[in-house]
Amino acid sequence: MSVKHAKPNLSQSQVAEMVKRLFRLTASEISSLPSYDDQNLFIAPIEGGEYVLKIMNSEDSKNPTLVEVQTHAMSFLNQNGLPAQTAIPNISGQLMSLEEIDCGYGSQKYLVRLLTYLPGTTISKVPLTPQLLFETGKMAATMDTFLQEMAHPNLAVLERENFIWSLSNLPLLEAYMHLFDGDPLEKVVKSVLYQYKNSVIPKRCNFRKCINHGDFNDLNMLVQPDERGGHRISGILDFGDMNSGYYIHELAIAIMYMMTEHPKPIEVGGPVLAGWESFLPLNEAEKDCLYVLVLSRFCQSIVLARYSVSLHPENAEYLMITSKKGVHILRQLWELGKEQVEKLWFQTAAKFSDKK
Repeated sequence: MSVKHAKPNLSQSQVAEMVKRLFRLTASEISSLPSYDDQNLFIAPIEGGEYVLKIMNSEDSKNPTLVEVQTHAMSFLNQNGLPAQTAIPNISGQLMSLEEIDCGYGSQKYLVRLLTYLPGTTISKVPLTPQLLFETGKMAATMDTFLQEMAHPNLAVLERENFIWSLSNLPLLEAYMHLFDGDPLEKVVKSVLYQYKNSVIPKRCNFRKCINHGDFNDLNMLVQPDERGGHRISGILDFGDMNSGYYIHELAIAIMYMMTEHPKPIEVGGPVLAGWESFLPLNEAEKDCLYVLVLSRFCQSIVLARYSVSLHPENAEYLMITSKKGVHILRQLWELGKEQVEKLWFQTAAKFSDKK
């Protein structure tokens, strides 16, 4: 999203009216949930149950077909036993509706859905044990394998040719280099872009294609305590970045975000990789590009967070959560180099698999 004032900001009274009108529910509790681009609200109605009202930003709301496919994917994964939310039909029997609302900067149109509420806490708030990291990798591989089996007449909308968050489109970051304004980090980002063009793009023809969730991060995964004193994954959230991509992209994204939550980030790759390969072993081209793709995702996060803050300075704290940690980790990975990082990740993954 790249337009100022596109993010909705409905008042509590506007939300209560909407929930009553669209779903015939009387909200007894309304509270805000974090979101990068949209407005997410926890709703507890007096009629019972718990829900999340998702009001999409006005830019993404211009593409209802894409949101329809995302909503279908959530339901499809849920039907296959994965912990994804499902949409609740409104009084017209529709899973979403386009609502015209004035949030204080003129009347705009927003897509609105009421989703089931998944219990749990975000994975960012619990210790990332090797076992939980293993489960994260396994869940990412399982999810993408199911998504690849999904049928829908409009799957073509997931191609998203110039989607800035797709790992297929890293060179689009070049248009944002001015945001560094002399920051020495620019050298690192340009180096990663160079490696991507010269070592990833030539091998891409050997990557296996799939549909990516695209944002399997530390705030989009919920966990609950398990019977062994650890945690299990209890929810997968936010399918707004879904796109046609490659299996290796999802793995790189998962590793990158788990690194931002770990006291020793470099140690994350091995267990996540082991979990992934327990379900879907990588081929040689995918293995060879994993390091650069993880760095590439760090670059996307850092550059695009800076851009979003330039548009929404009032939301800087949330927008910069991952970026602040990411700068340090990106430098560390870049300085260690491909050979050393890969050796650690793949050796650790092999040892982890041997123990299983």
